[in-house]
Amino acid sequence: MSVAVAVTDSPEGRTALDSAVAEARALNTGLLLINLTLHDLTDDEIPRHLEVKLINRSGRGDRDPVTAVLDELRDHVAEVDRLVLGVRSRSRVGKVLLGSVAQRLILRSPVPVLTVRVPEAAKKR
Repeated sequence: MSVAVAVTDSPEGRTALDSAVAEARALNTGLLLINLTLHDLTDDEIPRHLEVKLINRSGRGDRDPVTAVLDELRDHVAEVDRLVLGVRSRSRVGKVLLGSVAQRLILRSPVPVLTVRVPEAAKKR
């Protein structure tokens, strides 16, 4: 089995990656890293001492992020036992106007979802 993580260009994405790495190490399993950033991850960003399968999107023109993650989860459903997502609080208006990638993934994921918040100390940086 493995732990999947959707990594974005945000503090939530960084927190999700850190939490997924800790979860994979605790479970002694691999990591399915779904890169939703708009850049290739560097060697420093990819965890060491862990079996990592990296899936990159090709940029803004490549599928909606929710569709991309759900497609990958469905393709790897036999090997993934949870998805780790970083989340943040949003106003009611923000939810209505912008929607929420995390919310849509939580509701549609074919595997259980572990959500993690950015620690307060990281928000102040």
